[in-house]
This record gives sequence, structure tokens and C-alpha cells, in this order.
Amino acid sequence: MQVVNRSHKALFLDRDGTLIFDKDYLSDPDGVELIPGVSEALDYARILGFMLFLHTNQAGVGRGWYSLEDVEACNHRMLELIDLPNFKFEEICIAPEASDDLAVYRKPSPRFIEEMVVKHALDRDQCYMVGDRDSDILAGLNAEVKPVLVKGNAIEEGNEDLLKEYQVLVFEDLLNFVKSLG
Repeated sequence: MQVVNRSHKALFLDRDGTLIFDKDYLSDPDGVELIPGVSEALDYARILGFMLFLHTNQAGVGRGWYSLEDVEACNHRMLELIDLPNFKFEEICIAPEASDDLAVYRKPSPRFIEEMVVKHALDRDQCYMVGDRDSDILAGLNAEVKPVLVKGNAIEEGNEDLLKEYQVLVFEDLLNFVKSLG
């Protein structure tokens, strides 16, 4: 297949519950399990010309439950399972803050997305934040990119109206979302 020229468009992807099955506070690479269809979705997104960024909250680091090296080992295992030639994320943001810490990069902070928009001259109208939690949706809204919910976890109670109010796109999984782009 021919790769479409990049037109400054991007997918910002959550990790747990979007690319791999969400296992609370995952620190062991042996526990990494790819969600079916993820490799195909990422490959197709590349063909469509999207830059791919990984943005993951890892509060277990901030709480001292595991190390940044543990997170990186899990990411490495995920990339092995994705198993696409020459695949890599453009950039990876691991937000180590615990949920009660001051959020610098922890979603719903838009900081990582905003920095990448500037650094890579991205067109916000062609950028999506894709995840399975309300913090992912809010990060997208806060960064003024299109939020996409993949049905992995329930939206936190009280935030159901968020989906309607902001016309959040909802898909069964990443593959179905990416197919809708082509």
C-alpha cells in the first residue's frame, strides 16, 4: 500500500485500555496483552499519513509502586507485540504523577499535546486524542483536538453528559475508529 503524505495530522493514543488491555498498575512486561486489531489500526493510520504519539498516565510511578524503567519495559514489550516493520511512536509521554499530585503531563492536562502541536506543526483540526477514559477525552478537549472514546472503561459517573455536550466520537475499539478515517 502507498503511504499518504503527512499533512500535519496526528493521533494521540492512550496506552492502557486503548492499545493494550488495562491491568491496574501494570509493571511486568509479561502482563502486556495487545488488544485485537491494534497492529492493523496503527498500520492503517500510518498509511493514512497520521503521526502517532503515545500519551500514558502512570500514577504507579508517582506512588512508588514501580519505576519508570518498568513502564518503559512494558512499552518495549507492547512494541514487540505490535510487530510492524519500522514502527515507532513519533514521541512518547509517560506522565508519572499520582492522581493527587499537581498535574504537569498527567491527563487531562493538555501540555504534551500542545507541545507536540507546536513542535511538529500539527493542524489541531486533524488531530485526535484517543482513549478509554474521561481523562483522555478531557485532555483532547483541553488541547482543542478531537476527542475519541474507545469503549474500554466506563466514563466516570457524572461525566456522561461530556460525550453529548462535546459530540465526542465513540467507537468500539481503535481499529473501528481508524477505519472511519479512511
